[in-house]
Formats: sequence, C-alpha cells, structure tokens
Amino acid sequence: MTNLPDTKTLELDLRQGWLTIWFNQPDNRNALSDALVAELAAVLKSVREDRPDYESGVRGITLRGRGGIFCAGADLKNFKDNFQQSGNRADIIKMSSGAAEIFDLVNTAPQVVIVLIEGAAMAGGFGLSCCADVVICESGARFAMTETAIGVTPAQISPFVIQKLGYATARRLMLTAARFDGSEAHELGFADFIADDVAGLEAIEMQLRKQVLGAAPGAVAATKELLGQIAGKPREDVIRLAAENFADRMVSDEAKEGVASFFEKRKPYWVVKPE
Repeated sequence: MTNLPDTKTLELDLRQGWLTIWFNQPDNRNALSDALVAELAAVLKSVREDRPDYESGVRGITLRGRGGIFCAGADLKNFKDNFQQSGNRADIIKMSSGAAEIFDLVNTAPQVVIVLIEGAAMAGGFGLSCCADVVICESGARFAMTETAIGVTPAQISPFVIQKLGYATARRLMLTAARFDGSEAHELGFADFIADDVAGLEAIEMQLRKQVLGAAPGAVAATKELLGQIAGKPREDVIRLAAENFADRMVSDEAKEGVASFFEKRKPYWVVKPE
C-alpha cells in the first residue's frame, strides 16, 4: 500500500485508489513555492515507488487548489529575494533545472492524472496543467503564460505546452502572454472538459474516475510509457516499440485476467466498485 509523506503545503485525500492532492497555500494563490514543489515531488515519488503494489495502491491522481484558485505559477518573491539580488547564474540554472523535475513527475506518472481548475492557472501553474492527462476547468477560469510580460521566459514549461497545444498555438500564447478564459481554453484544446461551477467540475471528474478505475492499472501505466517512448520517433522505431510493449502486456497477469473475464462474462478484479 502507498505510504504518503507528511505535508504542510498540500492536503492529501486518498480513498478508493484515488489520490486528490490539494495545493493548500491560498494566501499566496497556491504559487509554486520551494516548499510546495518539494512536497509535491515527494508525494509523486512515493506513489511511483509504490509500483510493486500498484494494483492495491493509487490508481489515479487529481490536482486541485484550495481557496478557489488552482495555481498562480512561480513564487516571484523567491525569484526577487534569492536569485535576482545575487545574480548568481549557476544558482539560477540549478533552480530552473530542479523545477523541471516536478513537470516530469506529473507528465510521466504511471497513473492517470487529472487537473481540476478553479479560478486561475497562470504561468508555471498553466504549464503544470499541460503535463496532466486530462484537464477540467471552470468556463470562467483565467489562464496566461505571463513570463514574457515580466521579462522572463516560459523555459521549463515550454515542451509541455507544445505537447498539449501544438507548436503554433503554444508559440503564440507564450510570445504574447495572452490571457484567455476557460471557454477559450476549451476551444484551444487545453481544457478537455469545462463546467460552469464546482459541482459541474466534480461531476465530470467522478465520471472520469469511474472510467479509469474500470481500466487495468498496469495497462494504463504501460500505455503512458509507450506514448512517452514513441513521441517523435521514426516509424520503424514506433513499430518495434509498440510491438514489444504489446507483447509484454499480452502475457501479463492483467491481460490473462481481462480476457478470461470477457469470456466468463464478469468484471475483472481491478474494477473498483463505487461506495
């Protein structure tokens, strides 16, 4: 079973195989402070390292923000006090490289990751959302990559924004620091689902949970691994990687159970029954 670390900037709610991670620093609009980033990395690593007991552990993850806002992005006070005053380029490179870890942890998590956005997701908060598998947001939520508007670059988030939105749209939004709402985010392909209120957001999330908890967790993890492997690869490499991935799954205990349950007209063991 999953052993989750103690956290102060995050609220953790694990039930029926689903972990909800609440960003819980509403006083600074759930900015990506050093403490929040470190705790989020620790939580995601603990879930990833739980893979030997994956079937009885965390099957899905939702990221949310307390105080009616998802995430305001980077902690600019930290930038000003600890990096701009010293001007030490090596320290800044180290900080930026370290920040990349959290985006990779979300992007490559073996579980399905849902981001549920109320209020706003700005700059790094927007980039973090682009790393998730599914984005649900309020129709009136606010978004922008504000980095160029304050003289910096959306450096570490740029690959994930391109991954989510495509090169042309990502380029335009990053260069112009354009602001847009949830309805526009849906049209752009950032938001997979939108709703007008929290009840609507949570209804969509619960339906997605039901779908995910009906899928084989090992197969979900293997599919995400394959998708990461084949991106940008030549066609012959894709064929080989896909075939090897499929062969490994075909002889897995999950696949044997899935095929058996089909012929026996029953649910496979991994389907979670609702409370």
